[in-house]
Amino acid sequence: MSRRKFLKSGAAGASVAAVAGAGLVSGAPALAQGREKLTMVTSWGRGLAGVHDAAQYFADAVNSITDGTLEIDLKANGELVSGIPAVFDAVASGQADMYHAADYYYVGQHPAMAFFTAVPFGMTPLELNNWYYHMGGHELHREVGEELGLVSFLAGQTGPQAGGWFKKEINSADDFKGLKFRMPGLGGKALGKLGASVQTIAGSEIYQALSSGAIDGTEWIGPWADEKIGFQEITKIYYTAGFHEPGAGLSVATNIDRWEELSPAHQKAIEIAAAAANSWNLHQFLANNSQALDRLIAGGVEAKEFPDDVWDAFGKAAIETLDENMDDELFAKTRASVEEAMRLSSRWNGLSSGAYTAQRDRVMG
Repeated sequence: MSRRKFLKSGAAGASVAAVAGAGLVSGAPALAQGREKLTMVTSWGRGLAGVHDAAQYFADAVNSITDGTLEIDLKANGELVSGIPAVFDAVASGQADMYHAADYYYVGQHPAMAFFTAVPFGMTPLELNNWYYHMGGHELHREVGEELGLVSFLAGQTGPQAGGWFKKEINSADDFKGLKFRMPGLGGKALGKLGASVQTIAGSEIYQALSSGAIDGTEWIGPWADEKIGFQEITKIYYTAGFHEPGAGLSVATNIDRWEELSPAHQKAIEIAAAAANSWNLHQFLANNSQALDRLIAGGVEAKEFPDDVWDAFGKAAIETLDENMDDELFAKTRASVEEAMRLSSRWNGLSSGAYTAQRDRVMG
């Protein structure tokens, strides 16, 4: 049985259970006087800074581009489905039409999904967009999606993510042993190799988990989004650079059967709106992070960097984690494409922008 058929049959029961109480209807076309509606569930709580904004921007853009003939009905996490797994299950089974989420939440469905959000020591936002739009990334996204019964597009970008919030300083890799830490994706699997007890918790639930002691530390996104949640009220120890997500893409994914029912014009509207959300969201984060970090530091937060030997341990664990998935042909194919794209992008960027910014800092102070 193909992965797509398995997911469609296997997810149906779990998804129906997750959504039945909320009254979610099937994914059949909702037509009224030539207008059509797609129900979009998200992995984000309503109002979560940046990530919910990206989903809302995408929905509003589709509605505007199509002059309302295609409406995206956004249902934040907890409104129709609750929890990260239920978001994927609802769309894969056809109980919802589409989702907005970070695809690395679903590495259990296919490990290659990680590359369309972030992998440890992976691509910066610039490199990810280069690969995605011009070096085969989108085509691979479609190929992975085909196995899962999805048609997907990048539709958000958080930029570089912070190393996270800790209740004690990290002085060596041994400090991760037994540490209860929230980190999804392959980054979380790598951290587990250092002895951490890694958990995946939805964004809207992290504050309570950290406050109660259910976890000892967490990464979320970066200064702006982290400040909005209020982690600085719990601990003042903040590592500003992380190994796990140097540029995290967010995705919109449509049930493939539902996608094929859409007109070419509506399909193109989704594609264009997703690309617009991807660019807009990246710059939203970048425009807000520095000011937020200044506020956090003024409030007593200690901005720290991991020691070099910890970075070395991160690197070793990251390579082991990536290598473990190489028996999957599509994962291996995607990894090779990503690494070649990174090599080509970084070569020119280092010679041009890298050299320029170094000289700018030197000359202009």
